[in-house]
Amino acid sequence: MPIRAAIAVSAAAAAVLLSTPQSQAAAGPERAAQCTERALTIRAKAATGHPTVLRVSVTNRTARACVVDRVPTVTFGDLDGAALPVPEGGTGGYRLAAGGTAYAAVRTIGDPQDPEARRADSVTVAASAAHWGRSFGAGQLGTGRQVLVWEPVTTWWQPTARAADRIIGLG
Repeated sequence: MPIRAAIAVSAAAAAVLLSTPQSQAAAGPERAAQCTERALTIRAKAATGHPTVLRVSVTNRTARACVVDRVPTVTFGDLDGAALPVPEGGTGGYRLAAGGTAYAAVRTIGDPQDPEARRADSVTVAASAAHWGRSFGAGQLGTGRQVLVWEPVTTWWQPTARAADRIIGLG
């Protein structure tokens, strides 16, 4: 029964939309274009006192708003796979205002003593999966000689570093 009700509601909504003249249709906000990689600055650094947590940011250096992926793409050296998003969620975009910055936090490993831990010499962060991203050596990040990795997770882009930290369990 619920399926039929949903179909009936969808059909009714479609009929209303199709019968509304275009001149009366609500105009949505202007959509921002995808950010080009050269318009962005990506930064990453280990959280002070937490070498298994990376703080990353993306800044739009242009005078126009643009859109990046909802979740940064974070990969580890020559290891397969990328950090998984927390919370889980579908694809989508994150709007960066002109000159705006968004923040994410990455937990590279839950337990540094885990015998399954892998080691990477670098981490690459991209604001969109279609971008090459920027690579950071373990020394640049402040994680020591290598980055410990096992079941890494990343937050969605957030408006503040504090918001990203809370999602990952810091602060």
